[in-house]
Amino acid sequence: MIIMAGKKLSRRDRIKKGIRKRLTGSESRPRLSVYRSNKGIYAQIINDVTGSTIASASSLSKDFSGSGNKSEQSVAVGKLVAEKAIAAGVKEVVFDRNGYLYHGRVKSLAEGAREAGLVF
Repeated sequence: MIIMAGKKLSRRDRIKKGIRKRLTGSESRPRLSVYRSNKGIYAQIINDVTGSTIASASSLSKDFSGSGNKSEQSVAVGKLVAEKAIAAGVKEVVFDRNGYLYHGRVKSLAEGAREAGLVF
């Protein structure tokens, strides 16, 4: 572990802090934030100016109807969050990978959101 300012931070937390220094969501381009756990994947579209969530989707939510392996579920979550965002009037976003590598399920979610019409 690396000790920073008296606290131990994981590698992902350090990467996340560096990403969030440069990346913020505005009203014209909100932030698409991704969280990944062992069981599911979650995506939120956030307006950082007002601190409000515009749209969200999860592989564990009731309105999710995807099946298959975790990568296929990630594509479906990306499409679902993109459909909700477009219905809310958002077409362009800034992608926040939240400290995860742009690989695997995170990449699948991003590709699913692009297929459904989000631009980033």
